[in-house]
Amino acid sequence: MSLRLLLPPRGSLRLLSPLRRHQTPRPPPFRTTATGVPQRASSFFSIPIRAFTSISGMAAGTQQQTVEVRESVELTEEEERIFARLLDVVRHFGLGTQLRVAGGWVRDKLLGKGSADIDIALDNMTGQNFCERVNEYSKFMGEEQKGIGVIQCNPDQSKHLETARMLIYGIWIDFVNLRSEKYAENSRIPTVEIGTAKEDALRRDLTINSLFFNINTKSVEDLTGRGLEDLKKGLIDTPLPAKSTFLDDPLRVLRAIRFAARFSFTLAEDLKEAASDEKVKSELGSKISRERIGHEVDLMMSDKHPVNALCHIHDLGLFYVVFAFPEKLEPPALDKHDWLCVSHLEAAWNLAHSIGRSVFSGGSDSKSQDEQQRLCLYSALFTPVRNMFYMDKKSKKVPVVSYIIRYSLKLKASDADTIVNIHVASEKFAELILLLESNENLETVKEKLDDEYLEIPTDLVKRVFAEVGNASDSLGKQDELDKMKERYISVERSITELDLDGVWKMKPLLDGKAIMGVMQVKSGGPLIGKWQQRLVKWQLAHPQGTMEECMEWMKQSEQQSKRQKIECST
Repeated sequence: MSLRLLLPPRGSLRLLSPLRRHQTPRPPPFRTTATGVPQRASSFFSIPIRAFTSISGMAAGTQQQTVEVRESVELTEEEERIFARLLDVVRHFGLGTQLRVAGGWVRDKLLGKGSADIDIALDNMTGQNFCERVNEYSKFMGEEQKGIGVIQCNPDQSKHLETARMLIYGIWIDFVNLRSEKYAENSRIPTVEIGTAKEDALRRDLTINSLFFNINTKSVEDLTGRGLEDLKKGLIDTPLPAKSTFLDDPLRVLRAIRFAARFSFTLAEDLKEAASDEKVKSELGSKISRERIGHEVDLMMSDKHPVNALCHIHDLGLFYVVFAFPEKLEPPALDKHDWLCVSHLEAAWNLAHSIGRSVFSGGSDSKSQDEQQRLCLYSALFTPVRNMFYMDKKSKKVPVVSYIIRYSLKLKASDADTIVNIHVASEKFAELILLLESNENLETVKEKLDDEYLEIPTDLVKRVFAEVGNASDSLGKQDELDKMKERYISVERSITELDLDGVWKMKPLLDGKAIMGVMQVKSGGPLIGKWQQRLVKWQLAHPQGTMEECMEWMKQSEQQSKRQKIECST
């Protein structure tokens, strides 16, 4: 099924009470919700949106978690081979270089996770110089030399030092020299100098990302003295004081949130205080490019626990910094819109995961399903603001959602268009749900669909209405999540039985030009538009109909209409 079936129609996801703080830890993999909150009337896709569990509020009074961390790094055969080759290069040329794998690879290895992201820090030469030595050694061994890619420093992309990249035994490896960084007061672009291993570790964003694996000694190095301890505690903290770390580079606030959500780790109290600081929030909004903010948010939304990440953003007061709204909104934004948006995301996430991966099976492969899930979650997140608009420079009325996706996050224009279209489509889906669930009132619906040219067979009313039906604001009582799951499956089954899965891909049997030929008119206009709508109804009512049969129906309908007009005039 497509993600279209999952998304909430207008008026469906109702928000209930002021945000609550809970002391109960959230059992994985789904978030705990409050109970006993009165429900308002809503429609088919309204999962019970109760006050979502504030992750920040969970920290107080809860026992600190213990994370299973391995005592040493276990290398794969592939990694053993790569590292052995690099040590051969060091010994052959007498370089005396200490080779250290840095950052996320070490963290993931200690957590028992695989990682193909190998970044190697060098203590006495640049990455490009070392890669050239690797090629010289390959030539000495009679082996093929590999191309060297040099990634120039690009502060806007968080690349503060030149990085060299090359393919070694089929794996891309990045090489960069150890460095220290000093930041000017009004810039996130640091002055970078060659540094020691400890200086390099201390300038990292988080303690859990500051660990090194020394290839020469085959040992893990915790030069901040806190990386392993925080990893075992499941704690997200900075090597240096959090506020100065964030003021140096405010993007690190979002990175801290992303890693906390990914691993279900706890944000340190001083880190939360620093992230909530008004100056830090101001710097995040002014010093960091929207592309970088959008990239971090996109990584959160595509990760395993996007709801956790957005809860952190809400709890730290960062929602309107990250998702900047345009000025002069219609209607004006409310202070609670951040809470409403996160609650809608949580509701959609819970429903989707109670149903299972099949909800996104419209894609032919895993990548397509991931993309469908990503767009679905963005659509759910911004459901509360889907009816808000602003006037652009051309005095054109534009959805606020489009502004947030295009300009606040700098994501693809096609993403903005798709999400807006999903919101529009979801509003038209409400009345269809009732129709699919019941055989009542089919004659009433049939009267709406019929016209002077076309009569819909009663047994095909549902199929036709599914594609051309109108919206309805009220769909009755709020259901519990387990009932919603059953209801979803029932509707999904109905759509499959009506052969409507993928119906939006249906191509019309006749295009505008062909319709003009049948109607014997030389130009288009409203008449052709009406016949195009009738043509869609006819195709849905006659799934096996051919082009010739469609043309014959059109001719007979037009002749019959003319006779009726003559009779009426006489």
